[in-house]
Amino acid sequence: MSGKVELMAVAKPGDIEKKSFEIIDSEVPEPRRFSGIKWQITRRMVHTTADFELIDLVRFHPGAVESGLDALRSGCLIATDTEMARCGIPLRRMNPLGCSVRCLMNDADVIAAAKRNSTTRAQAAMELAADIMQPEIHVIGNAPTALIRLVQLVEEGRMAPPALVVGMPVGFVNAAESKALLMSSSIPFISIEGRKGGSALGACVINALAEVVLGERELSADI
Repeated sequence: MSGKVELMAVAKPGDIEKKSFEIIDSEVPEPRRFSGIKWQITRRMVHTTADFELIDLVRFHPGAVESGLDALRSGCLIATDTEMARCGIPLRRMNPLGCSVRCLMNDADVIAAAKRNSTTRAQAAMELAADIMQPEIHVIGNAPTALIRLVQLVEEGRMAPPALVVGMPVGFVNAAESKALLMSSSIPFISIEGRKGGSALGACVINALAEVVLGERELSADI
């Protein structure tokens, strides 16, 4: 293989993210499908996956963004369906907001309930979350069974309607269908049509919203 590879000069880790956003902005010039905070969320999704098709697939419930921001401003509890999603929402963003992130997938009661009832752990975790946690925000990036059960629990009145559900299960069995079920409900959602999704994608949506709230606080502190 011949030829010289031209590398971009970046001095700090933060410069990489900044440069990435600049590249995305340049490749998706205005007018864009989304603007403002919705574009900040969508852009971070593209940044996380390098997949520009997500711009056409992402769907926002009309009240989802503001409802999610309000929950983060109030120091909410966030539940995830995987440890990967939990780890993808860093404490450096959550601690200043007074928010916490929990995943029940490895809880002993969840493991026992899943075995006893022959269900997935994701579904059993959602049942336990309804009983003991009632999280204001749910991030579901892997398990369609968790998302389906969440919608059912809200419809049954066992779970209060969350402020926001980031519903992005990935895969081939009920992933698209579970997201369609969420989008047909009244629950505030940020979701994706079709099979694409994943834990990292779900987490990045919360990170984008958290950056907005952190930016608001920095601005008010400077006034």
